[in-house]
Amino acid sequence: MGAHVRRHHSTTPRKTRPLRSPRPARTARTIRVLGALVLLATAGAFATGAAPGDRQRAATPLGQVVPAPASVKAEGPGYRIGPGTTIRVDGSAAARRVGDYLADVLRPSTGYRLPVTAHGRGGIELRLADGPFGAEGYRLDSGRAGVRLTAREPAGLFHGVQTLRQLLPAAVEKDTVQPGPWPVAGGTIEDRPRYGYRGAMLDVSRHFFTVAQVKRYIDELALYKINKLHLHLSDDQGWRIAIDSWPRLTAHGGSTQVGGGPGGHYTEADYREIVRYAASRYLEVVPEIDMPGHTNAALASYAELNCDGVAPPLYTGTSVGFSSLCVDKEVTYDFVDDVVRELAALTPGRYLHIGGDEAHSTSHEDYVKFMDRVQPVVAGYGKTVIGWHQLTGATPVSGALAQYWGLDNTSAAEKAQVAQAARNGTGLILSPADRVYLDMKYTKDTPLGLAWAGYVEVRRSYDWDPGAYLPGVPAEAVRGVEAPLWSETLSTSAHIEQMAFPRLPGAAELGWSPASTHDWDGYRVRLAAQAPRWDALGIGYHRSPEVPWPNS
Repeated sequence: MGAHVRRHHSTTPRKTRPLRSPRPARTARTIRVLGALVLLATAGAFATGAAPGDRQRAATPLGQVVPAPASVKAEGPGYRIGPGTTIRVDGSAAARRVGDYLADVLRPSTGYRLPVTAHGRGGIELRLADGPFGAEGYRLDSGRAGVRLTAREPAGLFHGVQTLRQLLPAAVEKDTVQPGPWPVAGGTIEDRPRYGYRGAMLDVSRHFFTVAQVKRYIDELALYKINKLHLHLSDDQGWRIAIDSWPRLTAHGGSTQVGGGPGGHYTEADYREIVRYAASRYLEVVPEIDMPGHTNAALASYAELNCDGVAPPLYTGTSVGFSSLCVDKEVTYDFVDDVVRELAALTPGRYLHIGGDEAHSTSHEDYVKFMDRVQPVVAGYGKTVIGWHQLTGATPVSGALAQYWGLDNTSAAEKAQVAQAARNGTGLILSPADRVYLDMKYTKDTPLGLAWAGYVEVRRSYDWDPGAYLPGVPAEAVRGVEAPLWSETLSTSAHIEQMAFPRLPGAAELGWSPASTHDWDGYRVRLAAQAPRWDALGIGYHRSPEVPWPNS
């Protein structure tokens, strides 16, 4: 994974705002086919030059959503948002917060007041109630009188709001008043995720990204029901999180980046703001401190962390595997304890990622010794260990997760090691580099990104099954999917978006949607229908020839 590249865009975040049991497979399949036909007809309308207002009059089919819902039943007349629409919430503060978020999305483009209230009837209703929704599922009912979203937990309401956004015309995402109308098709969606871990990683070490840039990416992730933001906070090129007990980590180690730019870092207040903002979009921040390798920024900051007591110079290149903490020095474990303690105190989420990849300058014996010392430190501060899948070459502690970043053609022995750990109880997050590393070039002509894992076009990124990907891995061991974005070649938000879109929604669908909904031919049409929404939000994207994009 370190042999890759990663980065982001410095625009102010715009309005990428808040952003039952499945029915028989026949219903979902029928809706997918009909939805594809409707979408192709819509694309034809674009091609024949239909006026913008004409495009918006037909309601978006319920099955056009990305990620694909678990169950869709289209029936009866739908609802049209109008000047008298209210957003009605139950008495809970959580439902009101989601309602306020929805109002913030809809007011600028519709021009309507859309008061959020606990009184009245009809309109848009957000309701927390018991039901077969799980922690993140929801039900959406749309009829002539209004739209009702029901969930057991606030996260489910929030994810339902993302679905509602996609059912409205793309112009709803704009910052200025649009002509409408604002129809929502009639019927019912019952939806819940396949996996509880649906992540995206942003490397802020190779190139630094500001709080505003990270917030922008958070809003883009929330659109597709991603629920984990993995921040790669340290590497050879930069240390990005303030640690009070080791201040030179950021003062010196955070002062540069790939190519020799100024670097940067997050203060405790900055990091807390990222965590707060992510939580408001129902994303959990997973911080990563990569070790024992990928540590040149730390080694350059403190000579005593080096076995020879000599600090190396700061590094601004893109090679990997040349650095290592000194496993035999006790000060190394003082350092690790301080860093983990301070970072755990700043992080309300369950996980702390300790890296562990590409430790080529650490012997296997030392690697095992290091991981045996460090994993209990993480547990001691109340966090669950995540490590890159090389952790399975040591002894993962009980409850640890290993993140697989190998390739389809990774050696059978390496895959077998991961599978054995999974059979022994280690959970897996799947991030195969030649599938969902978002920094891989689409083709040889892609100006950004790397190609060490091959070229990864949209179909290749989408067309695999996490539940059957690694031989010998029990299905229940797979906890989810994560799409990493390394930043060796990326330095702006525009760069991030060009590499993440349109592949990110596919990774999100792999994590959310039932395996039975997986169908490239239908997905590519649903994906194409997202383009006007990205245009409205100001999200740049790669116009892959594999996707039947609507004409401009």
